[in-house]
Amino acid sequence: MTYGADAPTRPEHAGAVAGLLLAAGGGSRLGGRPKALLRHRGRPLVEHAVRALRAGGCDPVHVVLGAAADRVRAEADLTGCTVVDNPDWTDGMGSSLRAGLASLPGTPVSAALIVLVDQPGVGAQAVARVRTAAGASRHALAAAAYGGERGHPVLLGAARWPDVVRGARGDQGARGYLHAHRAELVLVECGDVADAYDIDTAGDLWRLEG
Repeated sequence: MTYGADAPTRPEHAGAVAGLLLAAGGGSRLGGRPKALLRHRGRPLVEHAVRALRAGGCDPVHVVLGAAADRVRAEADLTGCTVVDNPDWTDGMGSSLRAGLASLPGTPVSAALIVLVDQPGVGAQAVARVRTAAGASRHALAAAAYGGERGHPVLLGAARWPDVVRGARGDQGARGYLHAHRAELVLVECGDVADAYDIDTAGDLWRLEG
């Protein structure tokens, strides 16, 4: 099922959606430059992602750090965020997803919307569109789509977190779970409001504005 720009809101699913930012990567293909601290428009990438989550309607915002976590805390403004340390960040994105989801039980949220720090082209409009179209049901399952291809943000209702955590290994994150439950997945077209490129190598750095 795919929704686009005119996706209906779902008041029956009203509730709090946490923003979960995965920002632990060490930038191994960027000469070991932590992705969270790459500069974009004069500020670290992690700040831009936090701002997109907040402007898109997510509250609270949890940020998972790993590589150079102390530097990120010192150099980036993460005021108001819950910062989650992932000591196993070298194991891949799956470990950060597990750490981030583990930090949410006990908070008054019924779903988590996940973004990646190295996708600055995914901003508040995409966050808001996925959050609004999917709602905040504990069983919600949604993802942004770009030309029909699944991408980020991804929204996971709280009832799904235990199964997602069990399958989050290496760099897979929630990929296996989303594939296994693709019949239930709501795809929300965001190609008109976002560009889901990754900053992975030195050849991608031109996309960042100084």
